[in-house]
Amino acid sequence: MAKKGGYGGGMPGNMGNLMKQAQKMQRQMETATKELEEKEVTAAAGGGAVEVTVSGKKEVLKVKIDKEVVDPDDVEMLEDLIMAATNQALREIDEISSKSMAQITGGLGGFPF
Repeated sequence: MAKKGGYGGGMPGNMGNLMKQAQKMQRQMETATKELEEKEVTAAAGGGAVEVTVSGKKEVLKVKIDKEVVDPDDVEMLEDLIMAATNQALREIDEISSKSMAQITGGLGGFPF
């Protein structure tokens, strides 16, 4: 009796390979995410007068402010320096994350789902 239909009930070879690759990629992404969470990035503003350290979880871990920039008459400048250093540190974490994921996916960012 001849088989009717396409693949005889099993998963086609290409689909099986695709699933294995997807599982491997998922494991790599989980590992990369854990490694990223352990990273710390420090960024400075005002020539190093303000430094902010951010974790891979995007949490501020440390803020260092030189006494010279603490001017009660110009709090706005200090706020701007803190904001600039924090934003730079967050951008650096994002860049590290993007590069890490691009290495894993090989630039496959265009999945339709």
